[in-house]
Amino acid sequence: MAAPAGARALIAAPDRGRWLWSVLVAALGFLTAGGSALEVYTPKEIFVANGTQGKLPCKFKSANMTGTLTSVSWSFQPEGTDSTVSFFHYSQGQVYAGNYPPFKDRISWAGDLEKKDASINIENIQFIHNGTYICDVKNPPDIVVQPGHIRLYVVEKEILPAFPVWGVVGIVTAVVLGLTLLITMILAVLYRRKNSKRDYTGAQSYMHS
Repeated sequence: MAAPAGARALIAAPDRGRWLWSVLVAALGFLTAGGSALEVYTPKEIFVANGTQGKLPCKFKSANMTGTLTSVSWSFQPEGTDSTVSFFHYSQGQVYAGNYPPFKDRISWAGDLEKKDASINIENIQFIHNGTYICDVKNPPDIVVQPGHIRLYVVEKEILPAFPVWGVVGIVTAVVLGLTLLITMILAVLYRRKNSKRDYTGAQSYMHS
């Protein structure tokens, strides 16, 4: 006896679910075939004096060679905020700078994808550049585990005081006098020891005679 239509639907439902699950697994396996974890390495924090050039180091490790599909993106999270702004992109040897005003005409590529280097330079760093920088590298079919994060601290530029010439002359004079005194003391000690030895030898000769 043939099963009712409702029963046939109930029987087919589990098979349909297994089929959909198999398709999903197969598609996922296809997308990730040949891929592995791409790891990004950055320092936890760096300090740069305001008004100077700062380099944001970013290295990555990938099992696959870099090529035309390799790309690098940098984002910025200003200090005290939760939002991020993309301000730099590098792909196929071309630099694509964003329109974010704090970085306009300040960013330059300092990396080498063949050496797994995705670093950038920031010119004339100011206090508005305080914040967190995010380095994201894509190299299909590898999958990025987590982008690199750098906390940048912009500090006051140290102004070195002018060292007066008379100070240099005084230091040199003091060193010369010190060395002269030390040499004189050493010669005096050696001379005294020599005389003491001579007196001792003379006394022994007198006693034997």
